[in-house]
Amino acid sequence: MANKLIVILGPTASGKTHLAARLAYDLQGEIISADSRQVYKNMDIGTGKDLNQYIINDRQIPYHLIDIAGPENEFNLFEFQSRFYKIFSDLTEKKILPVLAGGTGLYLESVLRRYDMPHAPQDEEFRESLSRKSKDELQKILCDLKPRLHNRTDLEDSARLIRAIEIELARNLKNQDRQEKPRIDALVFGIRWERSALRQRITTRLEERLEKGMVEEVVNLHSAGLSFTKLESFGLEYRFVSQYLQNKITFDEMKLRLNIAICQFAKRQETWFRRMERNGIEINWLGADDYPLLKESVINFLR
Repeated sequence: MANKLIVILGPTASGKTHLAARLAYDLQGEIISADSRQVYKNMDIGTGKDLNQYIINDRQIPYHLIDIAGPENEFNLFEFQSRFYKIFSDLTEKKILPVLAGGTGLYLESVLRRYDMPHAPQDEEFRESLSRKSKDELQKILCDLKPRLHNRTDLEDSARLIRAIEIELARNLKNQDRQEKPRIDALVFGIRWERSALRQRITTRLEERLEKGMVEEVVNLHSAGLSFTKLESFGLEYRFVSQYLQNKITFDEMKLRLNIAICQFAKRQETWFRRMERNGIEINWLGADDYPLLKESVINFLR
């Protein structure tokens, strides 16, 4: 089982966590999350942590990279990749099966395609100088440093732009110490739904999250000191609920726009996964009820 990794990916609301937890339960594995927002503490309902799914038959399935950072801090791709490699190495050394599950395509691809990520510590003096520049100026700096920019979301938020500039400058330094990458033998599965069925799942789940207190969660985060600007930077649920709490939109408008935005997000995730396939990553597509096939395929892979 040395260096073996199981990956379960899929769009939001596709049931990744459920399948990953069942697999980890049956094969004595542990989950590594590949979700860019579930790393943050106290952001539970809006990010869909569904931690109850990690308990099967009264047994807690161990998980990693969830609830590891305060939302006032920044968690980035370099941090994810570094932590993933350490966790992966620790688990394989103990002969425990790592199951990487999530829908953040950039995080997944950084591991599967072995992105070369430089260590780029935050430089407060440098950041201060950049903070005086307009968003257009920051965009030009970043595009000059990296003309072929894959993650276009970095262009929409000044804080992300500044961080991306720091990373690209660090990448361009010669003789940069690089992250040591363990060899990984990965078997990748993707969860696929018919489009209308996935939209219905998204709508149903949004209703459930609102009933569970998603609005109250955002209220509590704001009361704890997070500005609405910061909350909106987390996107989707936090953006639209923040707009509602600021009386920019009504509750019904929030729910309608958020539902549409999540469906659009799921479509973008599927587009990213197709691009991963074009870049040489083989994804074995399954339905959400194909667990027996998933388990059998993994067992054969581990032999």
